[in-house]
Amino acid sequence: MTKTLLEVEKMKKYFPINGGILGRKIGEVKAVDDVSFSVFEGETFGLVGESGCGKSTTGRTLLRLHEPTDGKVKFNNQELTNLSLSELRTVRRDVQMIFQDPFASLNPRQTVEKILEEPLIVHKIGTPKERKQMVIEMLETVGLSSYHAKRYPHQFSGGQRQRIGIARALMTKPKLIIADEPVSALDVSIQSQILNLLDDLQKAFSLTYIFIAHDLGVVRHICDRVAVMYLGKIVELSNSEKLYKKPLHPYTEALLSSVPIPDPTYEREHIELSGEMPSPSNPPKGCSFHTRCPHSMDICKTVQPEFEEIEQDHYVACHLYNKNEQL
Repeated sequence: MTKTLLEVEKMKKYFPINGGILGRKIGEVKAVDDVSFSVFEGETFGLVGESGCGKSTTGRTLLRLHEPTDGKVKFNNQELTNLSLSELRTVRRDVQMIFQDPFASLNPRQTVEKILEEPLIVHKIGTPKERKQMVIEMLETVGLSSYHAKRYPHQFSGGQRQRIGIARALMTKPKLIIADEPVSALDVSIQSQILNLLDDLQKAFSLTYIFIAHDLGVVRHICDRVAVMYLGKIVELSNSEKLYKKPLHPYTEALLSSVPIPDPTYEREHIELSGEMPSPSNPPKGCSFHTRCPHSMDICKTVQPEFEEIEQDHYVACHLYNKNEQL
């Protein structure tokens, strides 16, 4: 039986909206709203959805870069939400993050050597001489050379900078890496190189990934299981093969229909969603997707669907499949 490495239960992250002369709270943005999922050791778990759906906020909240509003996060059976900052720092040795923008995430005033050495210093790993050797070894592991250690971030291309970001995440030998759209800012040709690198590193270091992306074409080739998010909620979760062959939620169907297929002779129905994603500060009642759903019913406007297992290991939140309703 596969070990559960990370368990998320009913996690919420609401950002306050302040207004008026006194700056009092007048509302809140429900960026992540009642999200639950588990990540198994050694797998790549995908979080996908449109921009603004809450997937990146989910990743940051797991690490407590954003403090969760409610819910529980367990890593290796240890509750993270109640830890002090010093206790959390110890856990972060095993949980690292690769950020979306490879330039903004690197300190422009530090050399690559200093950037990669910093996690080792923070976690008191090795002597100064050993740390410098570990930096050189990690640079070579991610496809760079020892002479790159003395350079600054602005002296590298986007793909090289992302390799540095990956190297920094690996310096403490973590068990879990949260990759927040790690290839979205890169050229298509460079994307494949970085994805292949991540795959090779996963095998070499026995890594577990949470891979956040909006490109379902990328997710299909790298993820074992995929959770689809819409307006702060997970609407469908399944293994990658089943999700792509037989999507159940109308939102997932629409997302998959927009993925380009490199075959001009292949004809496929393109599902166009009406309108735009509602504001997370004022989400619709009932099903959050009903304002854009082509299959919307009266019940969708008033009752929020349960997140249920419709087929083996295939979960969906949609009234079309609710077992307890007569439609």
